[in-house]
Amino acid sequence: MPEDTLFSKIARGEIPSTEVYSDENFYAFRDINPGAPTHVLVVPRRPIPMITDATEADALLLGRLLLVANKIAEKEGLTKDGFRYVINCGAWGGQTVFHLHVHILGGRPMAWPPG
Repeated sequence: MPEDTLFSKIARGEIPSTEVYSDENFYAFRDINPGAPTHVLVVPRRPIPMITDATEADALLLGRLLLVANKIAEKEGLTKDGFRYVINCGAWGGQTVFHLHVHILGGRPMAWPPG
């Protein structure tokens, strides 16, 4: 079992956050250092350190993760003009918390490449 993470503590309410969505499998909250007008993080309650650590047994969880992100994007009013999902993987990929999460970024045009 992966170690207890910052995002696990946030999902359990041990660290304050601005909740956007919550169910038995996922927790979503606003990023404290947003990279766009709308910046929400969606985390599975069961931590997987990196997307590359996911296995076939995680297929349902991964699919649901994106479906939850879709619900949130719609609720946040991002689907009309567009938005971006980001999953960072590893230090060189920009991952700073080793608990799989999806960034939902929107509310402005997204440049490419992102950096």
